[in-house]
Amino acid sequence: MTNSPVSMGELGRRWAVTRGVMEAHDLDAIVCQAREDWMGGYVRWLTDVPANNGYPRTVILFRDRPMTVIEMGAFGTDRETDRAAPATRGVERVLGTPSFHSINYTIDYDSDLVVSALKDAGVVRVGTVCPAALPHGLMRALETAFDPVDVTDALDRVKAVKSAEEIALIRQVAALQDKVFEEVCDFIRPGLTDRDVAAHAEAVGRRLGSDQGIYLGLSAPLGQPSRFMNRPFQTREIQSGDHMSLLIEINGPGGFYLEIARTMVLGKADDHLLQAFQNVKDAQDHTLSLMKPGAAPADIAAAHDAWMEARGLPPEIRLYAHGQGCEMVERPLIRSDETLPLAENMCLAVHPGYDDGRVFAVICDNYLVTSDGVGDCLHKTDKKIFEL
Repeated sequence: MTNSPVSMGELGRRWAVTRGVMEAHDLDAIVCQAREDWMGGYVRWLTDVPANNGYPRTVILFRDRPMTVIEMGAFGTDRETDRAAPATRGVERVLGTPSFHSINYTIDYDSDLVVSALKDAGVVRVGTVCPAALPHGLMRALETAFDPVDVTDALDRVKAVKSAEEIALIRQVAALQDKVFEEVCDFIRPGLTDRDVAAHAEAVGRRLGSDQGIYLGLSAPLGQPSRFMNRPFQTREIQSGDHMSLLIEINGPGGFYLEIARTMVLGKADDHLLQAFQNVKDAQDHTLSLMKPGAAPADIAAAHDAWMEARGLPPEIRLYAHGQGCEMVERPLIRSDETLPLAENMCLAVHPGYDDGRVFAVICDNYLVTSDGVGDCLHKTDKKIFEL
């Protein structure tokens, strides 16, 4: 069983809406694959079991029968499962093979098993999820045996809207992340390294029920930006008077990802840092005022850029708000290239920021879209610079 499983009722709902997509496209099966659980959420969403460590985990959801899973295993693995068992709920057949994406000649082993399982089930029409991100070998095999249909957009539209159970789990994740940040504030002190802080945050998160995620942040003296960087760069020793912006983007109950970011100062913040934080807090409020069912993300993104530029601040050139769920980043993106409009019960992270060479200004919180706007902030951590 996973650390915090979703209910059978919730899994059944997900299978039902996915089969609705299949019916609309006249498909016999849908294929998805992941190799990790940061952005491999389709696999977890369908099975409540993530992929890990670069090992491919392929899920075949059939229109009229339980699922088949292809994963790391011994040659010849082909076992029927207990579909009520925690690790194989809704899965009838597990195929295994020892393939490794670092060993080129083994990669097709998975692909061959996928095609074999589809043919064994008499599948004629196959749908794929995120086909451009699937291994070339798998797509080549599917295109040789079938004429696959890309159903990613249709599935995204149902996956992005959260159920009542998912929303309850999301609220628990927000509370977990708030607690991690609270304990980091109690822990951080001069003489520690950035890596010490990140390791403590990870230990707290794991203790509270997180399986996976990232803790990004580097300390810096006031007057130099404290940027989000990962563990290989977290080598600096923290000094009195330094500040550190920390991003806690980890999953929790149900495998859901949210993210929170705040800035801590080991002393007093200067006026430039305080003003920069106020800028991004106001920018977050502006975006939240535009978020409601039916709103076009491209319009919100354009309005954000105009708001920033009117105040002498830089426009967004990457991504400052987006959906979250079993994916660290999922649709809709609040960006010019997004076509999926907002809908009630979507969960979005909103994190406007900028780097002016003196400060990396950032704030990050999650919100649920309601019937007429957004609800209260899911995170309860104060929106302020934390002077410790």
